[in-house]
Amino acid sequence: MNELPSRPASGAPVAPIERLLAPLRRLLHVESASGVVLLACTALALAAANSPLAASFAAFWHAPVALTLGPFTLAGDLGHLVVNDGLMALFFFVVGLEIKRELAVGELRDPRKALLPVVAAVGGMVVPAALFLLLQWGEPGQRGFAIPMATDIAFVVGFLALFGPRVPSGLKLFLLTLAIVDDLGAVVVIALGYSGPLALGWLAAAAAGLALVVALQRLGVRAVAPYVAVGAFVWLATLRCGVHPTVAGVFLGLLTPARPSPAAGETEAPLVRLERALHPWVAFAIMPLFALANAGVAFDGSALREPVALAVVVGLFVGKPLGITLFSWLSVKSGATRLPAGVTWPMLIGGGCLAGIGFTMALFINGLAFPVAQFPQLEAAGKLGILIGSAASVLLGALLLALAFRAAAGRATAPSALPDAGGPA
Repeated sequence: MNELPSRPASGAPVAPIERLLAPLRRLLHVESASGVVLLACTALALAAANSPLAASFAAFWHAPVALTLGPFTLAGDLGHLVVNDGLMALFFFVVGLEIKRELAVGELRDPRKALLPVVAAVGGMVVPAALFLLLQWGEPGQRGFAIPMATDIAFVVGFLALFGPRVPSGLKLFLLTLAIVDDLGAVVVIALGYSGPLALGWLAAAAAGLALVVALQRLGVRAVAPYVAVGAFVWLATLRCGVHPTVAGVFLGLLTPARPSPAAGETEAPLVRLERALHPWVAFAIMPLFALANAGVAFDGSALREPVALAVVVGLFVGKPLGITLFSWLSVKSGATRLPAGVTWPMLIGGGCLAGIGFTMALFINGLAFPVAQFPQLEAAGKLGILIGSAASVLLGALLLALAFRAAAGRATAPSALPDAGGPA
């Protein structure tokens, strides 16, 4: 999608609301297109994992890599250190930018507008986790309770795009805000639930790095290079302290200024500039690489027999729409919120089903909950459950939305909805 011009063809100035919506429209366009690439890479990873090349494909992602600087060595393998710990930190940085944008100038700035998707997101996190724990309590698989909690907005927006202009903007904003709150919840869970023992020295170093970022901003430093250097240090310190390093990306994103500085001669906020520059790289390079490195699972039947797979499917396919719809209904019926303009309950239920697509974040949490070296069978079962639950959510969500849009179109064209031919329009 092209950026909005400063003036339309008629020469009239663009309304301020159009400038505010331009970043959102760019975001939706990139997410929609990246969903196709993500789907293709997922299919490629699955095909490779179920072909004679499976062993070579797995060995490639487990190839050892190391960075050595004097006595200091950072070692790991290609899939985990480079992709999951390194490149995904940029993914989470962009997530942090999106959360900050929504808090500063988006839907989350107005509590009245944000309340419904926030309440729905809470339901969409609590109910799937509760159903998962109900099925896995007391079992080794209970570590994966957070797997079905998050929504993959790239796939959701991609499938919404198939319906074209029939999708109300209110439904898009509802699902986008819900997914961002989901991501925030997932970050909290990762930080609290999937971090190792804390090394207090490195934790203090990470905190000092974040404080330095704030200090640089207060001093008016606008060059990117100093922040890249400090950000790399914060990532390393977070990795060493025992907290997952992607959390550092979120904090750095949240610290990015959301408004331009007239004193620095800025006409565009650093947040907007960074989001526009990084989002395509994240959407079309990092997320596809993550899918290639993590989505491959062999359909040998043994993973499907693991109860963890069923728990993930139930969490995504049943828990997500149930939690989103139930919490939304209670919120609306209590009078605390109301449905967005043009959105009906059948549309919201269909959107809730689509929110069961938990692909990227779900795979990420699956890898944290079930490290393949310790829980190879559970890790494979979790992946399979994510794929099955997400696919089932797509089919049901798309069907329900198609029926909801058809019903809304029918009501709009019904004789009672049309103006009387002899009266005023």
